[in-house]
Amino acid sequence: MGECIDVMDGVFRAMSSGEAILPLRQAVWQPDRKGLLVTMPAYLGSPRAIGGKFITVFNGNLGSRFESHQGAVLLFDCEQGQLLAIVDAATITRVRTAAASGAATRVLARRDARDLAILGSGTQASSHLQAMHEVRHVERVRVWSRNAGHARRFAEKAGAGGVSVDPMGSAQEAVADADVICTTTASTEPVLMGRWLSPGTHVNAVGASQPGFRELDSEVLAACSLYTDRRESLYAEADDFRVPLREGKIDSGRLKGEMGEVLAGEVLGRTSESEITVFKSLGVAAEDVASAHHVYTEARRRGLGTWVDFSAERGLGGDRQDRRHPGVHGPRQVEGGAPLP
Repeated sequence: MGECIDVMDGVFRAMSSGEAILPLRQAVWQPDRKGLLVTMPAYLGSPRAIGGKFITVFNGNLGSRFESHQGAVLLFDCEQGQLLAIVDAATITRVRTAAASGAATRVLARRDARDLAILGSGTQASSHLQAMHEVRHVERVRVWSRNAGHARRFAEKAGAGGVSVDPMGSAQEAVADADVICTTTASTEPVLMGRWLSPGTHVNAVGASQPGFRELDSEVLAACSLYTDRRESLYAEADDFRVPLREGKIDSGRLKGEMGEVLAGEVLGRTSESEITVFKSLGVAAEDVASAHHVYTEARRRGLGTWVDFSAERGLGGDRQDRRHPGVHGPRQVEGGAPLP
């Protein structure tokens, strides 16, 4: 998580400096609306990488043996175009989403932030708990879920890992006087209300990254200084922002800037201890490609992974070994775990 937070810091900077090319994601719903397929391509100039994520989103998987997000991130070479790596998208999504919030929290939250509230109890709730511990000295954690049993199980699992978490009966109770709030739900209606926020709170709004989903009411946006990972995605996909804009509760000036602009010193971040800040995360493809590039680079450095020859010349004779990646000698599996690339 710590490494990925630094990778997200770099991605934010690259996107805001024009070193990334990424069209808006495309989503295809099944007719029954049970799940969707999302495609997310991107090019990065730093680190130089091209690829994309193909992922299914089935929010009904919560509590089953399946992740809500499943798929693959494909990483390609920028010179000859060959496929370099296939990386599990569920793992990438789980870590990089929370890491992006971690990078934003590191910059926007008060330095003395100690009290954490998490709305939601799924995969992103767990990864955000980890990310927030990376960037702030968290002393108190509260969690709320629409399903009280899920919140209790989340607290028990965290407790088994040495982190004390209090399950709360309502979202309002969970966020009362919180310094940092992470919304990680799949809600189509607001779960966090502006009137509940204390001065100086920082919010990571994560769960609603497609039109039709919403976690924040309009009063949250009216009370905050808003930051995002990418402007174009915010205006096209974030109903947390688009609905209050349409209602006239806010104007476009509510958005202070992208996180990359804050990190580069082009836009001010938090300006006072009482300011309410919101990082509206859309989760863009550049974050996936940069994460896959980091995994691939580390896997090669450490000699990990299962290597497969996809070259067009396989089976035509000759020494296939020579056409493998330099320093890698034949397909091999990481002992005791799934392959990295």
